[in-house]
Amino acid sequence: MTPADLADLLRATASKVLVERGLDAAVLPEQVTVERPRNPEHGDYATNVALQIGKKAGANSRDLAGWLAEALTAADGIETAEVAGPGFLNIRLAKDAQGAIVRQVLEAGAGYGTGAALQGRNINLEFVSANPTGPVHLGGTRWAAVGDALGRILAAQGAQVVREYYFNDHGAQIDRFARSLVASATGQPTPEDGYAGEYIGEIAQQIVANHPQAPELPQDERVELFRAEGVELMFAQIKQSLHEFGTDFDVYFNESALFDSGAVDRAVTKLKDSGDLYEKDGAWWMASSEYGDEKDRVVIKSDGHAAYVAGDIAYYQDKRRRGFDLCIYMLGADHHGYIGRLKAIAATSGEDPATVEVLIGQMVNLVKDGVAVRMSKRAGTVVTLEDLVEAIGVDASRYVLVRSSVNASIDIDLGLWTKQSNENPVYYVQYAHARTCAVGRNAADFGFDGVAPDFGLLTADEEGALIRTIGEYPAVLAGAANLREPHRVARYLEELAGAYHRFQTNKTLRILPQGDDPVTSVNAARLELVAATRQVLANGLALLGVGAPERM
Repeated sequence: MTPADLADLLRATASKVLVERGLDAAVLPEQVTVERPRNPEHGDYATNVALQIGKKAGANSRDLAGWLAEALTAADGIETAEVAGPGFLNIRLAKDAQGAIVRQVLEAGAGYGTGAALQGRNINLEFVSANPTGPVHLGGTRWAAVGDALGRILAAQGAQVVREYYFNDHGAQIDRFARSLVASATGQPTPEDGYAGEYIGEIAQQIVANHPQAPELPQDERVELFRAEGVELMFAQIKQSLHEFGTDFDVYFNESALFDSGAVDRAVTKLKDSGDLYEKDGAWWMASSEYGDEKDRVVIKSDGHAAYVAGDIAYYQDKRRRGFDLCIYMLGADHHGYIGRLKAIAATSGEDPATVEVLIGQMVNLVKDGVAVRMSKRAGTVVTLEDLVEAIGVDASRYVLVRSSVNASIDIDLGLWTKQSNENPVYYVQYAHARTCAVGRNAADFGFDGVAPDFGLLTADEEGALIRTIGEYPAVLAGAANLREPHRVARYLEELAGAYHRFQTNKTLRILPQGDDPVTSVNAARLELVAATRQVLANGLALLGVGAPERM
């Protein structure tokens, strides 16, 4: 019986008790909260539902808890239900009910933990979207890991998810990039507002190798050639870096296509017609402050050129035309102002602002020997995705970037994340998986076939704790999807790994027979518990895009 199963049983039982006693069952929440008690001696699970609804239902909370306890004790799968304090309820599951969790995992396999809560949702998940003017920096790398994991988690709850990269190939930053390439190719100093770093020289040399006449072309032709070729080469490098990092996209959307197709002009016309654009000082402004934005935004500048927000408007409208009912934008720490702006864009476009969600990711810093690492070997001024992977590897990079809330900045200690010890969280989790695999390989030498497991014999505290932790995975996954917080899965995996290490370290709980001892039902039950642990660890790591090694 998983926590979700117990929550359903509690709600059904409470509803029945309330009706039988002539109390108001309408006060029952849709979801009854079930939690692990801080002290395991109090039971397997606890609930405050009697405290939560007692007064509203017209009953003393402690009395209601007592009625619930009496009804629950008679239910299948419940060993005891006891009242504590003013109306808390401590519940202990029957041992065979705990064993049912193991069976569920082994039957569901890779599907264990998945759900259908987001069935029918069509989600556009846009992340990274780094400008094609340099390698992916650490902020973008964080989104590459978190966004990819979030996409997998949302899909695991039944959503249709399209991972999208918005390719910013239009605007002033591309002009600066092109001028920087030309300067490098012609031996000139980097423009004051340009881009530096070895990668600029590498791309410039590649363009000259492909077009030996490029440095001698007329100025306008030369800049346009370096712009077009440079953006293409830079973006090819970005895509390759992300692919090697384990992050691929379903759609690469070119910003320039919005202008070339007339989508920006159409979006501006639509807002003018709706009255949400007004003219002031020769420019056209969006009345975004009327929809919760901190200020109105210039859409068409006084020189007649479109401001950046014009592309944002057209891009959002394009997403809605493609059928997405939720557009999630994952943006960097300096983009807080975009939350109100994008919500206002939805409103002025005649859509529900709830179709827009904006996640803001905080800064990432590298630390080595207590000192911040600030310079990249290749990019010059920023640390890149490649720098992080070179330092600690892909699995550790993805894991460290996912395991913290995006609302918090991260200091990555390079020494810690290269350690092969339990101090290193990703090693700790992967090692737990490898240990389960080793047990499975060793079990092949014993005669487990035909020996039925008896989960009622798994009475040790370590066995119960491991089973209950396994049972919490579906709720953890649902919560991670609902709250858009993939770090919940990583932290759960560390808890599960800890529960498994404690179980296997207890030498009195032998999984495999000793010497010539026969295989018993308790050996078989423990072996299946190990197999279930292995499956859940593998499932969770797969959602994070992190490997589940069988040997370490």
